[in-house]
Amino acid sequence: MEHIGFNKPYLTGKEGHYIYQAVLSGKISGDGIFTKKCHAFFENRFHFKKCLLTTSCTDALEMAALLINIQAGDEVIMPSYTFVSTANAFVLRGAKIVFADSSAENPNIDADKIDALITPRTKAIVPVHYAGIACDMDKIMAIADKHGLYVIEDAAQAVDSYYKGRPLGSIGHLAAFSFHETKNIMSGEGGMLVINDDRFIARAEIIREKGTNRSAFFRGEIDKYGWVDVGSSYLPSDIIAAFLYAQLENMDDIQKKRKQIWQKYYKALAPLEQKGLLQLPYIADNATNNAHMFYVVCHNAAQRATIIETLKEHNINAVFHYLSLHSSDYYHDKHDKRILEYSDHYSACLVRLPMFYELTDINIDYIIALVKDCVNKINF
Repeated sequence: MEHIGFNKPYLTGKEGHYIYQAVLSGKISGDGIFTKKCHAFFENRFHFKKCLLTTSCTDALEMAALLINIQAGDEVIMPSYTFVSTANAFVLRGAKIVFADSSAENPNIDADKIDALITPRTKAIVPVHYAGIACDMDKIMAIADKHGLYVIEDAAQAVDSYYKGRPLGSIGHLAAFSFHETKNIMSGEGGMLVINDDRFIARAEIIREKGTNRSAFFRGEIDKYGWVDVGSSYLPSDIIAAFLYAQLENMDDIQKKRKQIWQKYYKALAPLEQKGLLQLPYIADNATNNAHMFYVVCHNAAQRATIIETLKEHNINAVFHYLSLHSSDYYHDKHDKRILEYSDHYSACLVRLPMFYELTDINIDYIIALVKDCVNKINF
């Protein structure tokens, strides 16, 4: 059997053409014609108040930390089961990270456990929409309103996904998206900051432009620009934006195909969940599925290892995901020693199956057959 990788970046066909157009335009640094097209696409389709492309989702999160003025000793609540960038953006500003457990149903933060973690030093909550599935944003926003906290959505995996009809990334004060090559819509590397609160729009532009009011200068709003705030160089080249725009034009087709693959996995593996042999992704009625990934949760680490090894023996690359950040080498001694049962459970037991646009029905059927055979044969 041919090798089936975990991910394969999908090209729509216009990426190279648009990159060529960007080069011919004579402006291939940040905020060129394709950057503006991408901003307009997101603002028009999802009604985000203000969008700014960045070089990565990590950079978007770092901008968010700067925008809410994170200071040494401030506390930020987020799930432990997430990528390190979620925490690093705030640690770099001196924040103390207070990790919350995941829910029993899926790896998203357990909103019912947030209130007990709030102290006078808490400044923000950072929900992560794992696998593009919405956290309980009504509860999270209510908690934030009650205590005067900021909410920053880590929507790295959540493009074109919704909560109660609202696009993810449009609910919190700020949000960060990723266009890494493993994402549904990608540009190799890349990200975007979404600003939903008017208070942050002007300053976001300044922080993104090395702490200068250069963007206002280019719009003719001032006669010269200078250093007015802290900041860094967060703008991506317009070449990256050109690549991304080709993807955005094909979003509906990409999403339709990925959802078909996801549903094929789910339908075929549902009998294993019904038998209690493993757990499939849980999506609440108020959330949608953008088919970012397909994962299964095993009973224990041994079952997961067996599935991964079995697939590997057949030239298929399935992977586990995050290791709980509260038990990481860097943060272990800084954590308050609370046991985060479900975060550790997902760290030990979750496995991601291959998921990409060009995955064929033959590929999927083969993967499904191997997983079924492995799970049914071995008593865990």
